[in-house]
Amino acid sequence: MKKLFLIGLFLMGQSVWSQNADKKDLRTYIETFFEAFHLQDTVKLRSFAHPDIVLQSISVSEEGVSKLTTDSYSGFLKGISSIPETTNFEEELLDFEISVYGKMAHVSTPYSFYLDGEFSHCGVNSFQLMQVEDQWKIIYLVDTRKKTGCQKN
Repeated sequence: MKKLFLIGLFLMGQSVWSQNADKKDLRTYIETFFEAFHLQDTVKLRSFAHPDIVLQSISVSEEGVSKLTTDSYSGFLKGISSIPETTNFEEELLDFEISVYGKMAHVSTPYSFYLDGEFSHCGVNSFQLMQVEDQWKIIYLVDTRKKTGCQKN
Protein backbone atom coordinates (compact mmCIF):
# COMPACT_ATOMS: atom_id res chain seq x y z
CA MET A 1 0.00 0.00 0.00
CA LYS A 2 2.83 2.37 0.87
CA LYS A 3 4.49 1.63 -2.50
CA LEU A 4 1.26 2.36 -4.36
CA PHE A 5 0.90 5.68 -2.51
CA LEU A 6 4.50 6.67 -3.39
CA ILE A 7 4.00 5.78 -7.04
CA GLY A 8 0.80 7.85 -7.12
CA LEU A 9 2.54 10.77 -5.48
CA PHE A 10 5.41 10.51 -7.98
CA LEU A 11 3.03 10.49 -10.95
CA MET A 12 1.12 13.50 -9.61
CA GLY A 13 4.42 15.36 -9.20
CA GLN A 14 5.39 14.51 -12.77
CA SER A 15 2.04 15.81 -14.02
CA VAL A 16 2.41 19.11 -12.12
CA TRP A 17 6.00 19.52 -13.33
CA SER A 18 4.96 18.80 -16.91
CA GLN A 19 2.10 21.31 -16.76
CA ASN A 20 4.40 23.99 -15.28
CA ALA A 21 6.90 23.34 -18.08
CA ASP A 22 4.05 23.66 -20.62
CA LYS A 23 2.94 26.95 -19.03
CA LYS A 24 6.48 28.34 -19.21
CA ASP A 25 6.77 27.20 -22.85
CA LEU A 26 3.42 28.79 -23.69
CA ARG A 27 4.35 32.09 -22.09
CA THR A 28 7.59 32.14 -24.12
CA TYR A 29 5.59 31.16 -27.22
CA ILE A 30 3.18 34.10 -26.84
CA GLU A 31 6.02 36.53 -26.01
CA THR A 32 7.82 35.38 -29.18
CA PHE A 33 4.59 35.85 -31.15
CA PHE A 34 4.50 39.48 -30.01
CA GLU A 35 8.19 39.98 -30.78
CA ALA A 36 7.44 38.92 -34.37
CA PHE A 37 4.34 41.18 -34.31
CA HIS A 38 6.40 44.22 -33.30
CA LEU A 39 9.02 43.41 -35.94
CA GLN A 40 6.24 43.01 -38.54
CA ASP A 41 7.72 39.60 -39.38
CA THR A 42 4.76 38.07 -41.21
CA VAL A 43 6.69 34.91 -42.13
CA LYS A 44 7.33 34.16 -38.46
CA LEU A 45 3.79 35.21 -37.48
CA ARG A 46 2.37 32.75 -40.01
CA SER A 47 4.35 29.93 -38.36
CA PHE A 48 2.44 30.42 -35.08
CA ALA A 49 -0.97 29.81 -36.62
CA HIS A 50 -2.83 26.63 -37.43
CA PRO A 51 -4.08 26.69 -41.06
CA ASP A 52 -7.70 26.86 -39.80
CA ILE A 53 -7.14 29.71 -37.31
CA VAL A 54 -10.12 31.92 -36.45
CA LEU A 55 -9.39 35.57 -35.65
CA GLN A 56 -11.99 37.81 -34.00
CA SER A 57 -12.24 41.09 -32.14
CA ILE A 58 -14.86 42.40 -29.72
CA SER A 59 -15.43 46.13 -29.46
CA VAL A 60 -18.10 48.43 -28.06
CA SER A 61 -19.37 51.44 -30.01
CA GLU A 62 -19.80 54.88 -28.45
CA GLU A 63 -23.51 54.02 -28.16
CA GLY A 64 -22.62 50.96 -26.05
CA VAL A 65 -23.38 48.37 -28.72
CA SER A 66 -21.13 45.30 -28.71
CA LYS A 67 -19.66 44.32 -32.05
CA LEU A 68 -17.90 41.11 -33.10
CA THR A 69 -15.55 41.39 -36.07
CA THR A 70 -14.02 38.39 -37.82
CA ASP A 71 -10.89 38.71 -39.95
CA SER A 72 -8.80 36.23 -41.85
CA TYR A 73 -5.31 35.56 -40.58
CA SER A 74 -3.96 36.50 -44.00
CA GLY A 75 -5.84 39.83 -43.68
CA PHE A 76 -4.25 40.33 -40.26
CA LEU A 77 -0.79 39.63 -41.73
CA LYS A 78 -1.45 41.99 -44.64
CA GLY A 79 -2.45 44.72 -42.18
CA ILE A 80 0.71 44.20 -40.11
CA SER A 81 2.97 44.33 -43.16
CA SER A 82 1.30 47.54 -44.40
CA ILE A 83 2.15 49.55 -41.26
CA PRO A 84 4.70 52.18 -42.32
CA GLU A 85 8.22 51.87 -40.88
CA THR A 86 7.83 55.38 -39.46
CA THR A 87 4.94 54.21 -37.25
CA ASN A 88 5.97 52.92 -33.85
CA PHE A 89 3.51 50.52 -32.20
CA GLU A 90 3.73 48.41 -29.08
CA GLU A 91 1.33 46.02 -27.45
CA GLU A 92 2.45 45.81 -23.82
CA LEU A 93 1.35 42.58 -22.17
CA LEU A 94 0.39 43.20 -18.55
CA ASP A 95 -0.12 39.65 -17.28
CA PHE A 96 -0.51 36.00 -18.29
CA GLU A 97 -3.18 33.51 -17.32
CA ILE A 98 -2.35 30.08 -18.73
CA SER A 99 -4.33 26.84 -18.55
CA VAL A 100 -3.23 23.57 -20.12
CA TYR A 101 -5.58 20.67 -20.82
CA GLY A 102 -3.47 17.97 -22.46
CA LYS A 103 -3.14 18.94 -26.13
CA MET A 104 -5.21 22.11 -25.69
CA ALA A 105 -4.27 25.34 -23.92
CA HIS A 106 -5.71 28.78 -23.21
CA VAL A 107 -3.59 31.90 -22.73
CA SER A 108 -5.16 35.18 -21.67
CA THR A 109 -3.12 38.39 -21.75
CA PRO A 110 -4.46 41.81 -20.71
CA TYR A 111 -2.66 44.51 -22.70
CA SER A 112 -2.18 48.21 -23.34
CA PHE A 113 -1.54 49.35 -26.93
CA TYR A 114 0.60 52.36 -27.77
CA LEU A 115 0.87 54.10 -31.13
CA ASP A 116 3.86 56.40 -31.62
CA GLY A 117 4.39 56.38 -27.86
CA GLU A 118 0.82 57.50 -27.07
CA PHE A 119 -1.75 55.29 -25.39
CA SER A 120 -4.29 54.09 -27.97
CA HIS A 121 -6.43 51.41 -26.29
CA CYS A 122 -6.41 48.39 -24.02
CA GLY A 123 -8.06 45.03 -23.81
CA VAL A 124 -7.49 41.33 -23.38
CA ASN A 125 -6.14 38.79 -25.87
CA SER A 126 -7.51 35.26 -25.58
CA PHE A 127 -5.51 32.58 -27.35
CA GLN A 128 -6.73 29.01 -27.82
CA LEU A 129 -3.94 26.68 -28.84
CA MET A 130 -3.58 23.05 -29.75
CA GLN A 131 -0.50 20.88 -29.76
CA VAL A 132 0.27 19.47 -33.19
CA GLU A 133 3.21 17.07 -33.38
CA ASP A 134 4.77 18.54 -30.20
CA GLN A 135 4.34 22.14 -31.41
CA TRP A 136 1.75 24.60 -30.15
CA LYS A 137 -0.36 26.31 -32.81
CA ILE A 138 -2.87 29.13 -32.33
CA ILE A 139 -6.30 27.94 -33.46
CA TYR A 140 -8.39 30.84 -32.16
CA LEU A 141 -7.51 34.39 -31.20
CA VAL A 142 -10.06 36.88 -29.94
CA ASP A 143 -9.32 40.25 -28.39
CA THR A 144 -11.26 43.05 -26.76
CA ARG A 145 -10.59 46.74 -27.31
CA LYS A 146 -11.56 49.76 -25.27
CA LYS A 147 -10.21 53.25 -24.66
CA THR A 148 -11.31 53.85 -21.06
CA GLY A 149 -11.06 51.97 -17.77
CA CYS A 150 -7.69 50.55 -18.67
CA GLN A 151 -5.02 49.06 -16.44
CA LYS A 152 -1.67 50.72 -17.26
CA ASN A 153 1.85 49.81 -16.17
